[in-house]
Amino acid sequence: MTKRAFLKATLTQAAMALLLVTPVTSAQAQTTPIKFQLDWRFEGPAALFLTPAAKGYFKDAKLDVVIDAGNGSGGTVTRVASGAYDMGFADLAALMEFHANNPDAPSKPIAIMMVYNDTPASVMALKKSGIKTPADLNGKKLGAPVFDAGRRAFPIFSKANNITGVQWTAMDPPLRETMLVRGDVDAITGFTFTSLLNLEARGVKAEDVVVLPYPDFGVKLYGNVIIASPKILKENPAAVKAFLVAFAKGMKDVMANPAAAIADVKARDGIVNVELETRRLKLAIDTVINSPNARAEGFGQINGPRLSLMASQVSDAFNTKSRVNPDVVWNGSYLPTKAELNVLTAKK
Repeated sequence: MTKRAFLKATLTQAAMALLLVTPVTSAQAQTTPIKFQLDWRFEGPAALFLTPAAKGYFKDAKLDVVIDAGNGSGGTVTRVASGAYDMGFADLAALMEFHANNPDAPSKPIAIMMVYNDTPASVMALKKSGIKTPADLNGKKLGAPVFDAGRRAFPIFSKANNITGVQWTAMDPPLRETMLVRGDVDAITGFTFTSLLNLEARGVKAEDVVVLPYPDFGVKLYGNVIIASPKILKENPAAVKAFLVAFAKGMKDVMANPAAAIADVKARDGIVNVELETRRLKLAIDTVINSPNARAEGFGQINGPRLSLMASQVSDAFNTKSRVNPDVVWNGSYLPTKAELNVLTAKK
């Protein structure tokens, strides 16, 4: 082979190799990275997000989604506001509080999909305390972390049930159920599917626990929502919509087989108790995801008057600097179609 022929062959091979590589590089360039933070640790409900990730639904939507654990809804809202995360999962009341207390903040996250149609907050006590109804809480000592959603919203619960004279004891989250078992407090507030199972883990039988769910006693607050930063909503609305479609697809799988979904949580945190977290996920589904309100309003969606009432209640209970404007904390225009949101199963 002549030198000229050799160079021509080499250039041809190089050109062909470039053509083979170019499409892959182009596809990679179209992938959108999204940093997502949960509201809490990798427990049962985290499967709602870990399952679509594990099944490749986000990847199929050309999204590179990184999911991190959280340490409370307030922290998640703040981190999305700061730009550290693009999206997150947080209590709607915490988002409302941030908006009302930071009216001049340059970046205020927006709620774009309802997940917990009812607040998971409840008051829990041991039967031996004699507490059976909200009225029995008058003058009692309650305990919860200062940032606990149930504690923050307790003024709404107390107003609806004429409760007075409550004394509060603050503690770190791991001590909440322990202090109730020891008798240091008469009752605690917390998410039902978190504290109830934590009490069982401390040797308390479920039948020995009194649970007073907020939604059952006049508190119609919404619970956790998917939130997004104004930046990603403005710069890449298509990616946000793709995320919600993939999430809804994963939700169908989780609803159909919660036990299988826990394997995706176990893959992220190898020390989780599979049986316990399966029960926690099922409890969350039954109480706040597939609730009567959720089925009436439609998964992912909200009821306007109910949202306005919550905004007013949060403004009063949290004593915010300005009134919560429901029109700026929620934007449902990124939601998938009704068919894609059809994830709730009929109650048996």
